[in-house]
Amino acid sequence: MSGNVDEEEANVTHTGPKGVINDWRRFKLESMDQESLPPQKRELLRQMSSPHRPKDDGRGGLNRKMSVQEYELIKEDDEKCMKKYRKQCMQEMHERLSFGPKFEGVYELDSGEAFLEVIEKEHRLTVVVVHIYKEGIKGCDALNSCLDCLATEYTSVKFCRIDAGVTGAGERFTDDVLPTMLVYKAGELLGNFLATNQHFNEEFFATDVEAFLNGYGLLPEKDLVVGGEEEEAAVDVEAVE
Repeated sequence: MSGNVDEEEANVTHTGPKGVINDWRRFKLESMDQESLPPQKRELLRQMSSPHRPKDDGRGGLNRKMSVQEYELIKEDDEKCMKKYRKQCMQEMHERLSFGPKFEGVYELDSGEAFLEVIEKEHRLTVVVVHIYKEGIKGCDALNSCLDCLATEYTSVKFCRIDAGVTGAGERFTDDVLPTMLVYKAGELLGNFLATNQHFNEEFFATDVEAFLNGYGLLPEKDLVVGGEEEEAAVDVEAVE
């Protein structure tokens, strides 16, 4: 029985400072090439990764302090390993917090049927933003570019565009109401913005459209960034002494 408990504990991701330390120790052990290490260093890594010990071990178990040897060891070659650990943490957090499907880019709808289908059949938790445009109409090209940018940052949102001429309702989407931006969720119309460019300055950018939609509470939280410089926002285990 105790063997099963130990095995289960080894697979648990802990929270709090002590949990982060122990997860980092375990990750460090698993990431290093064990065969290339001297026996003494290999044994030290094994000890670092096993905070749950019997009480008579005499080394403090979970509450023991990091020794000078351990500190020197984790300093060696840490930058690369730390980035991998942060990336893994961010990916796990992203998976826990993400709901519904993910999308890439802006989807071009080629008919009124495709328009209705994306509204009615998309996942109930997915926000759908549809830009109705027409070539040559002021603001349409700029809004298309803005949505292209936002689609990379809000992958849980389905961004679409459709030419007014193929919607099957061209009489409703006349030039004076374009560009039009419609926002749906679970088949319900949440936002109906006619002549959207009138809400912005002559020249507008993705951040302006983002702020506009956020002002109506229509965008979810921005995606967590995994990789690159923004990994610095991840759990900081470097402060552990």
